[in-house]
Amino acid sequence: MHTLETLPFDNAFARLPAAFYTRLPPQPLPDPYLVAASPAAAALIGLSEGELARPEFAEFFAGNRLLPGSEPLAAVYSGHQFGVWAGQLGDGRAHLLGEVAIGLDDPASGWEIQLKGAGQTPYSRFADGRAVLRSSIREFLCSEAMAGLGIPTTRALAVVGSNAPVRRESVETAAVVTRLAPSFIRFGSFEHWAANRKLDELRQLADYVIDRFRPECRDAANPYEALLRDVGRRTAELIARWQAVGFMHGVMNTDNMSILGLTLDYGPFGFMDAFDAGHICNHSDDHGRYSYKAQPQIGHWNLYALGRALAPLIGEAAAVQAAIEESYAPVFEQQFFALFGAKLGFTEVRPGDEDFIGDTFQLLQQQHPDFTLFFRNLGRLPARVDEAGRAAADAPLRDLLIDREAGDAWIAQWRARIAADGRPDAERQTAMDAVNPRYVLRNWIAEGAIRAAQGGDFSEAQAVLACLSRPFDEQPEYERFAAPPPDWAAGLAVSCSS
Repeated sequence: MHTLETLPFDNAFARLPAAFYTRLPPQPLPDPYLVAASPAAAALIGLSEGELARPEFAEFFAGNRLLPGSEPLAAVYSGHQFGVWAGQLGDGRAHLLGEVAIGLDDPASGWEIQLKGAGQTPYSRFADGRAVLRSSIREFLCSEAMAGLGIPTTRALAVVGSNAPVRRESVETAAVVTRLAPSFIRFGSFEHWAANRKLDELRQLADYVIDRFRPECRDAANPYEALLRDVGRRTAELIARWQAVGFMHGVMNTDNMSILGLTLDYGPFGFMDAFDAGHICNHSDDHGRYSYKAQPQIGHWNLYALGRALAPLIGEAAAVQAAIEESYAPVFEQQFFALFGAKLGFTEVRPGDEDFIGDTFQLLQQQHPDFTLFFRNLGRLPARVDEAGRAAADAPLRDLLIDREAGDAWIAQWRARIAADGRPDAERQTAMDAVNPRYVLRNWIAEGAIRAAQGGDFSEAQAVLACLSRPFDEQPEYERFAAPPPDWAAGLAVSCSS
């Protein structure tokens, strides 16, 4: 284990040419205090829980003191925002401290440490470079919740707060969230150099990603085409996993898409409550570009934006198209049906299952049950039941539906399908519980933690963190987090300012 003063920084990204970033220190926050920290994330960089409790911790991760060996910088990138070319963007409120080396034999095993909300940079575009407590808690909790669900994601080490005022729709207080990732390079990082016709820098960045994270691509006939295929496959797998848990990113701009296939940049995200395929979790998304049902298509669109950026390195347009079409859609479809087959309790996807999964989504759209509770409660239903006891046995699912007769017809089809597998109920229920979470970070749960923290009580954030680190387990002490949204949550809305 390491101490705060002995973290083994390597800083590979900082060894790229100076055009890729601007070196500058974070801006200090007055009187910082620790709001919440993740022991699991700390363990990734070799910090013990004891280090999280040190008084110096808040000073280091507010940006007031530099960790020895760190070399803070802000990276430049560009991107498409809501489908429109936005030009140069960059880390407008994030400072990359450097990379903590973990594995001696694996150069890609390190974790970059980034402070989000640590002040203005040359890429702030007239903004203040700060984050607020509200958005920082949301990102912290969701990063760790997604890790608990087994979904590729950046991680969050801690939230440090301050009473320094920050103006958004109203005056709020400042905070810094510490993020961890093998790399924060985005689709937009490549778009930046392609748009500026900087072929040397474009190649340098692609070579950096290949040599450091995807060395197997170097053996391909065209390493850059192989990289695009790798990104296509990982993006397809990621978005299929989002769909399977009802997660909506909310702002899938190309500057928010990870080149490593991680969930990146938690802003106006949401988890599905009452199912609606067209649900828009981002209050700023007037046209539903990033709705739940649109996410797979947007992933495909974003890959074409990346493909256009990489085209000077790959060569023929046909090769770019083939790399995307052969890697994204087939992988997404296979992963999507495999995940939903498992959620329904099938041992494998058989002929006809795709139609049944389609019928399931039709039922969900017509009946609007709670998405998480629907699949979790389905696991409680027995495979066989006599007519006299059917209503009671099926109540956990029927009670979520508006039209119970339609629900009964669907349940009958489901029972006929799982009978073909012949698994004992206990075995099937255990398997279903392992893929259907009991707990997800619903907006009202995050809001409860935020309101408590704004009042000086940080225990609720830590309780949510502890619960969501084991989202598939029954946790009686956190049963309140398994409930559907309360009435007061109906008015909650999150936007790009969140």
